[in-house]
Amino acid sequence: MIILGIDPGLATLGWGVIESAGGKLRPVQYGTLGTPPGETLPHRLRSIFIGIQQLMQTYAPDEIAFEELFFAKNVTTGMTVSAARGAALVAVAEKNPNLYEYTPMQVKQAVVGYGKAEKRQVQQMVKMLLGLAEIPKPDDAADALAVAITHAHTGAARARFQMK
Repeated sequence: MIILGIDPGLATLGWGVIESAGGKLRPVQYGTLGTPPGETLPHRLRSIFIGIQQLMQTYAPDEIAFEELFFAKNVTTGMTVSAARGAALVAVAEKNPNLYEYTPMQVKQAVVGYGKAEKRQVQQMVKMLLGLAEIPKPDDAADALAVAITHAHTGAARARFQMK
């Protein structure tokens, strides 16, 4: 199974593609989609939409996993990141209805075994689980790979995390 993990963001959206087969995980590719801050919001959202469409065409994932958004303080940032997540959702939903989402705590629990793990611990486990020579950079790409790994580990419980 090919899984596309997405860590939503407006300035930087992380993505990671892994293959899960027979309990083994293999990294396929990872990176980020960036939008320039000087562009208008509609143009930035269009860039995300087109970038995600290109990822869908290139990697043809079987399932797509998103990290749920969590905002404790800045509502304005939350709204723009939500818009970016929406653009990405529409881009993937056009090609594939198999959409799932996980909270940051669920990702940490699945990857590290502790729901309150530090970011560095998650990154180190992503490196180890995927057999990478170094921690994926930037952080957004490592986060997206962690989301994809989380999805791969859900197994039979997968339906609980499907977007409704």
